This record gives sequence, C-alpha cells and structure tokens, in this order.
Amino acid sequence: MLNLAKFFKRFSAILSLTFICLPVVAVTQISASDKNLQYTGRVDFSRVDAPHISWPGTSIAGNFTGQYLAVILDDQLGKNYFNVFIDNNFKRPIIIQAEKGEKNYIVAANLAPGKHSFLLTKRTEGEEGATTIKKFELADGEKLLAPPPRLNRKIEFFGDSITSGMGNESTDDGPDHLLKDKNNFMAYDAITARNLNAELHVTSQSGIGILISWFPFVMPQFYDQLNAVGNNDSQWDFSSWTPDVVVINLFQNDSWLTDREHRMDPNPTDDQRIQAYVDFVKTIRGKYPTAFIICALGSMDATKEGSKWPGYITTAVARLKQENPQEKMDTIFFEFTGYGAHPRVKQHQANADKLTAFIKKKMNW
Repeated sequence: MLNLAKFFKRFSAILSLTFICLPVVAVTQISASDKNLQYTGRVDFSRVDAPHISWPGTSIAGNFTGQYLAVILDDQLGKNYFNVFIDNNFKRPIIIQAEKGEKNYIVAANLAPGKHSFLLTKRTEGEEGATTIKKFELADGEKLLAPPPRLNRKIEFFGDSITSGMGNESTDDGPDHLLKDKNNFMAYDAITARNLNAELHVTSQSGIGILISWFPFVMPQFYDQLNAVGNNDSQWDFSSWTPDVVVINLFQNDSWLTDREHRMDPNPTDDQRIQAYVDFVKTIRGKYPTAFIICALGSMDATKEGSKWPGYITTAVARLKQENPQEKMDTIFFEFTGYGAHPRVKQHQANADKLTAFIKKKMNW
C-alpha cells in the first residue's frame, strides 16, 4: 500500500476525485512515444521518446486499463497548467500546476477496475514555456489500449490572448493575468471545435498582432513555428496536417498599439492596415489552398460601435475576393458587450455558439 502522506506530498494537481486508498505497489511505465498515445497540435517529435508541447490546446488522449494513472512532465519554467479529464468527465478536470523540472503527477487512483480514458490538454500558452512529456504510469500489469479514432474534421485558429483564453476563468471583477485562470479548453475556439466534432490546432499568442505586438515580433513571423516559446527558428511542417477551416482572429492588439498607444511612427494609414491583413491572409492561403478561411474579430473593444477595425477586415476580404472570385472566405465579428476585460467563459460560450452556427452553414456540417 502506498503511504497516503507521501502520496499527497508528491501530488501537485488540484483534484476533484476522492481517494480512499491507493492499492498501487508497483507501476507500469509507458513511453511518451507509445503508439497508443494520441497527440494533437503542433508537437515537436525531434526526440520521439520525449516530445515537446508548447501551443495552447495541445492535447494527448489515450485509453487504458486499471485504477491508476500518472504523467511525468519536465516543465521549462514551472508556469504551465494542464487539464486532465478522466472518462470524458469534462465538468470536473484534474488541474496540474506544473513545477519547474521533471516531476511525477498522479492524476487518477482508485478508479473502478477495467477500461478508462484520459485527455490531457495544455491550458496555458507559449509564453509560459514548453513542456517535455517524459512518461506515463499505469498500475502494475495494466496497459494502454488502442487510442480513440481521429476526428475527420479539422479546424485551426490563428489568434491572440482571446483565442488563447487569457483570464477566461477569472471572476467578472477579477484580474486577467493570473495563470491559473487561463484555460484554452474553455475558450471560444476549443468550444467551437468540440461543437463541430473537429480536431483542433491553436496557433495563438497573447499580445500578438499583424502590424505590431506588445513584444518585438508579429504573427507573420510567428505563425509557422513548431515551438511557441517566443520568436524562434523552429519550423512547422504544414503538409503534416491540413485544416478544413481556418479562423483568423487578429487586430485587437494592433488597434490598441496604433490608435491608443501610438507605438508606430509613422502611424500606419488605413490602406497600410488593410494591406498588412491582406498579405497575412494570402500567406495562410498559400499554406492551405483548399481551406475555408474565416476572418474574425472580437469580442473585445476592436469591435465596439464606431471602430474602424472590422471595416479593415471587410475591405481586405473584399479585395481578396475581387482578385479571386472563387475565393472561399468570409468574415464574422463578435460583438463588444461593453465588458472591458478579456472575455470570460460565458462570453466565449456565446462567441462559440455564433461561430459554430456560422461554420455549420458555410461548410454544410
């Protein structure tokens, strides 16, 4: 019998499970490269037995037998948070607050004997650092089963803090910046993907723009990276995964940094703003020739009444369609509700409902 005091000292996840005892005296270690583990997202497999994950929403799914599950992570900065869902219980996640370095996180114990499933998702984003997946552990003699089938539909989002889920689990009057309140799983993009039964890739970074960011790189320099930790030379292989739908939700930070903060000198003209958007969308179209591209904005104050920024996007899309009448592209805007902070889960849910209906109609899903 594993000593409970030692167990809780070792256990750094926030659990919504009740443990009576732990009948684990030995474990079966599972390599991070096991073929029955299903990785989704931009995952760096340069070391197949120790893959790196950094983008928000990156996930690992698996089916297993036995009463016990642990994951060994090596976190770069000790700032990342992860969800673990057992047996599709999406209302009660086990939340891992990763410590810096290699640590063992027990996420299930005393489950009923037999078959179970898990889904691990990265709540946080590249600015919180990368995480190496080292191993999984099952009870002695137990095993992984065949993974769940891959979803046929695929959707990718390019965005900023809204898409990442910054502050979405904070209270309405609470702060936006606490890492524990950032949860991509409950952001509009992840909710939309679940609504549509689609596989999700999230290429987002809080503070990023197309023209200018709150740091020295912009999305046209960042969108093609395999690793999401800052501006780096890693390269994602776009041929390895092709979305049916691409959603671009950018320009919120551009609106602040140009019109409010006046960080660009000279300040870009209306046409320069439109052309920068056109150029980025053309870049994405070059990577995904057949995808339906949705150019979105919101739901923060870039879509408030009187804002020019939705018009820039509308004009850009019209220009692209004029150049190519067969262009599969449209716009959608999420209304600014007057709430001044980052959207909370209830606003993400409303935006996801609107986007889900829009995509269903456009894609006949």
